[in-house]
Amino acid sequence: MTPLSPAEGPRWVAGMMPLAGVDPLAGAGSLGVPSVYWERPVAREAVAGWGEAGVLEAHAPGELPVVLGALGHDSVRWLDAAAPQLPGPWFGGMRFSPTEPVDGAWRSHGLARWTLPEVLVWRDGGGLSVAVFALEGAGAEDVVRSRLERVRASFPQAYRHPVGAPVALRTESSRRDFEALVDRAVEAIGAGQLHKVVLARALEAEGPAPFDVVDVLARLREQNPRCATFLFRAPDGTGFLGATPETLCRVDGRRLETEALAGSAAPGGGAALDASDKDRREHDAVVRYILQALTPVSASVSADAQPSVLALKNVVHLRTGIRAELADGVDTAKVVTALHPTPAVGGTPRERALSFLVEHESLDRGWYAGPVGWVGPGRAHLVVALRSALVRGAKARLFVGAGIVAGSSAESEWRETEMKSLAMLRALGGR
Repeated sequence: MTPLSPAEGPRWVAGMMPLAGVDPLAGAGSLGVPSVYWERPVAREAVAGWGEAGVLEAHAPGELPVVLGALGHDSVRWLDAAAPQLPGPWFGGMRFSPTEPVDGAWRSHGLARWTLPEVLVWRDGGGLSVAVFALEGAGAEDVVRSRLERVRASFPQAYRHPVGAPVALRTESSRRDFEALVDRAVEAIGAGQLHKVVLARALEAEGPAPFDVVDVLARLREQNPRCATFLFRAPDGTGFLGATPETLCRVDGRRLETEALAGSAAPGGGAALDASDKDRREHDAVVRYILQALTPVSASVSADAQPSVLALKNVVHLRTGIRAELADGVDTAKVVTALHPTPAVGGTPRERALSFLVEHESLDRGWYAGPVGWVGPGRAHLVVALRSALVRGAKARLFVGAGIVAGSSAESEWRETEMKSLAMLRALGGR
């Protein structure tokens, strides 16, 4: 679909109404598996979408700013008042590396793909609301009203997706290859070619039957309440989902919030992590990069004086909150261009680290570690797609990574990626 132009005016008609219930995911009982899902349990923010009223895609790197910028246009005409604080209404993401060819398992998600769902159900205060979108044209208003009524009449007020019994997963990964890659990275750092590089690996998992995506989502959000749980499902059924702790950017008008999340340890290791010279150096490099990257696009930038410890179920991280007042004319597209990829998922110096990954990593990251989330007029929330998997049928490909700096050891970095894989493995296996 051609990117939107402000001169074109509204291209979709929308209406909304309140719904009984408290859980958007409950709609899977009557509407099927969602095409998009987004939840931050701590913030009580949750939204599920079904169908595709609109699709915007980028097919070349030069199209990315145009598409991202188009998502912020007010292209929807509401039958009544516009939905207040509606997440989105565009949901999607993009590849970690836009210059790498799109092929194989990632073909269905492409370079960048953003969808406007036909039906969007979100948590609004203590209850739910539903919005329906349809292409502008003759009869569009009647379509919106009839769909709203059908959803209202069929949406379960009290529905719980049955959680399946734990299953044994067959998994496959190469420890030898990953540890050899870590050693190669440490050598490059020792030779002064790099300061830091983030290496990723894939873990292949297979269940005895096709994965129930709704079941996996339910586990992810329950087990990772301090993360953003997400799903982006392509029309062929391939789903990219995960629970990530890291925000790339949250934009509300000119206000921007982001964070540096780098340095990892096993659960309970927060004190040792904070005292670790290696992890503090890794973390400080990310903070410096983000502050420098935001300065040209901001009127002011500030950061927490000291990092805090973010404790998750399977791992703890160092975290520094960062805030900015964006300069006039700076939109989400310019923020993403400035920030992605941060040293938390790429490395420093950035271009040298990315070149090292292209030459040595031998992994198609696809959307892993790329920006995913939602964008709307004047607002956006994009996260870094970590602790994630590409799922189709009974097969899943999990992605995890670790930051390599001077002093890193291959064995400890392998263990770190093993810890990080537990969130997805437990959700897929029902444990």
